Amino acid sequence: MPTLTLQRPLAVIDLETTGTNVATDRIIEIAIIKVMPDKTIQTKVKRVHPGIPIPAATTAIHGICDDDVKDMPTFKQLANELRQFLENCDIAGYNSNRFDIPVLVEEFLRCDLELDLTDRKFVDVQKIFHLMEKRTLGAAYKFYCDKELENAHSAEADALATYYILEAQLDRYENLQKDVHSLAEFTKEDGYIDFARRMVLQGDVEMFNFGKYKGRPVREVLKAEPQYYDWMMKADFPLNTKQKLTEIYRSMVLKKI
Repeated sequence: MPTLTLQRPLAVIDLETTGTNVATDRIIEIAIIKVMPDKTIQTKVKRVHPGIPIPAATTAIHGICDDDVKDMPTFKQLANELRQFLENCDIAGYNSNRFDIPVLVEEFLRCDLELDLTDRKFVDVQKIFHLMEKRTLGAAYKFYCDKELENAHSAEADALATYYILEAQLDRYENLQKDVHSLAEFTKEDGYIDFARRMVLQGDVEMFNFGKYKGRPVREVLKAEPQYYDWMMKADFPLNTKQKLTEIYRSMVLKKI
């Protein structure tokens, strides 16, 4: 049976959060299933005090309420442990490129730590599913593994299911390469600058991807309206977006020196 080829550990992650806003919501549970190149598995599951209330509508989905996390450590208290566990790992998940990874990066930035993802490969199992079949995690688990997903919206159960789906996808699709590099290339989305996709690349030109300046070059807008940078830095944008915008802004300033 085909199986995933690993050159280095693959961290399959799943988050339960206070909501779905990358910029403002917080992690309340994180599961990391670290699959080693020899296929042994290390697991780290942590409940997290988010520092903000958990909305009732969110609790209705994953079953975690304020009382469940009131005595749990904050993300800042766990940050170094989690960063060490993720060191030198490629990362996989279900919708992880658009949600789990951006949220995780935000949490580290709030702690004044940076999760260095340079040269990491990202494999989004949902993207494989949608490219191959077009459908939720529970449906994918039933489709590929012929099992019902029990304890859905438990971070550990979801992360494990995601890994089993990935292995089943490799078994089903003969044209899929069995290594992380190829899978990352297959599922990646080219051209985004920040994880929230507020800025994208067209060729080598940074473009805004939202609001009134969508489709306009970032440098052109900031040159004509420097106050737009100030507005974005004060507004409710993800820290990663602000970080990347600042890098562009500083490079413009340096060119004037």
